[in-house]
Amino acid sequence: MLAWTIYISFIGVVLLMLLPRSNAQGARVIALVTAIVGLVLGLGATWEYKIGSGIVTLVKVPWIPSLGINYHLAADGISLTLVLLTGIAAVVGILFSWNVEHRAKEFFAFYLALIGGVYGVFISFDLFLLFVFYELAIIPKYFLIAIWGSTRKEYGAMKLALYSFVGSAMVLIGLIAAYVVAGAKTFDLMELAKFQFPESFQHWAFPLVFVGFAILAGLWPFHTWAPTGHVAAPTAASMLLAGVVMKLGAYGCLRVAMTVFPLGLIAWRQPIAILAVIGIVYGAMVALVQKDFKFVIGYSSVSHMGFVLLGLMTLTTIGLSGAVLQMFSHGIIAGLLFAVVGRMVYDRTHSRDFTYLEGMQLNKVMPFAAFTFVVAGLASMGMPG
Repeated sequence: MLAWTIYISFIGVVLLMLLPRSNAQGARVIALVTAIVGLVLGLGATWEYKIGSGIVTLVKVPWIPSLGINYHLAADGISLTLVLLTGIAAVVGILFSWNVEHRAKEFFAFYLALIGGVYGVFISFDLFLLFVFYELAIIPKYFLIAIWGSTRKEYGAMKLALYSFVGSAMVLIGLIAAYVVAGAKTFDLMELAKFQFPESFQHWAFPLVFVGFAILAGLWPFHTWAPTGHVAAPTAASMLLAGVVMKLGAYGCLRVAMTVFPLGLIAWRQPIAILAVIGIVYGAMVALVQKDFKFVIGYSSVSHMGFVLLGLMTLTTIGLSGAVLQMFSHGIIAGLLFAVVGRMVYDRTHSRDFTYLEGMQLNKVMPFAAFTFVVAGLASMGMPG
């Protein structure tokens, strides 16, 4: 059933492409129904999953047998948590994009393609398949920003694309190297995790794959695409970028790099933890001096993702659990903050500048937006406990 989150998303894309361009309302309805079905499927799978069941295989059939590539979908508690986050973000993002008029059909088609790619990454257990879905999630993001973005949208989209390309190239090189060294003609994650790669190989393969994924997670000093991309992106794309897409990078670090190269992880955990701490402090300090609401949220996202990577580097059960919880909570919080700033504040005032907004008494003009922002801000601070 969970595999249908992917299929439904791409069925929605096909339906949208068959729709007349003038039928913007139809495009909205198709996108919303598709996202809701995906969310319901995710909720159902999460409800049926039994804690302690481990990895549950959903589908496993040969795809390219000559290369040992399988269409292997599976899920565990981590996957289900992030699938659920994706479903929530997808539905809310469409609702906050209801007023999109410019090429609405194409907007929602790219949006659903991105969602389908994200679902695919979170439940793929063949590394080649995971990489394909990873790229499918990144490509639509470029067009969403470049076409429907605002502030320096071409620059923001291109910067995201370049960083993503470099990270993807690093990951691909590492995965191909692992495939060759293993000599087992398989990209299956669970089989490669059992293979004892030489320690010398892991010492260079692990940082290559980990950093390749961590670029998308906003690891300092490879984070600069994130604030720029957030500011340039339309509201729904900002919600997905911070709420879901950055989680793809962290998930790749955990699911692929840390699982396949455990000896490399032990060797590199301290330097990565140091970078994570720097990212936490740097992101928070830079956010404090920003004047643009979106830049504040963008840099705070870098800080929050630093906590995720730091939790992963503890190599403890509680650290891993905390990292996954932080990914879920930050996805909800960041999405809510971008919704308030982009859809409520900016649409009414046409500004995100603190110096302009501070004298407008927004708590009286937009009490619901003010209340929502305070709630999200308190959640971001970890309050009440």
